[in-house]
Amino acid sequence: MEKKRIWELGRDSVETYREKRKLSLVLVVDNVRSLNNIGAMFRTADAFLVERMALCGISSPPPSPEIHKTALGAEETVAWEYYADTMDAVAKLRADGYTICCLEQVKGSVALQDFKVSDSEKYAIVVGNEIDGVDQRVVDASDVALEIPQYGTKHSLNVSVSAALSLWQFFIQLT
Repeated sequence: MEKKRIWELGRDSVETYREKRKLSLVLVVDNVRSLNNIGAMFRTADAFLVERMALCGISSPPPSPEIHKTALGAEETVAWEYYADTMDAVAKLRADGYTICCLEQVKGSVALQDFKVSDSEKYAIVVGNEIDGVDQRVVDASDVALEIPQYGTKHSLNVSVSAALSLWQFFIQLT
């Protein structure tokens, strides 16, 4: 097999990408400290046509050299907004008709692969802090808790990896 060359990848220009129809899907970033993780989530959001990101609390917004390092420019293509408190983002999304899905290990959670997505619904996926996860107030305000089943010794994944897995799962069901 021969690897594709950069010009064979069919990449959109920034302008073309911005005009593309996006999924009714928002990634809510709840108090994520690492700018590299935030950048990686921007890049993943770009790849899977996420409508926008809501950066909350200590989650720093662009511009930032550290975000750019992992986003590779996706912070320029993916729409984003900032909220000082994640609950404000959740309240606005709920008022706008989004189903709030927190990605967290809780009693009664739904395995990510078992959650059925409807193309007639709008969704917000909340990912949490590298140490404490999604704020308990946000968990309590969510419509559903989604959990990525894990079978090793660690039972946790990097927040940007968790976001990528969940965005992919929604993407494959919505496209």
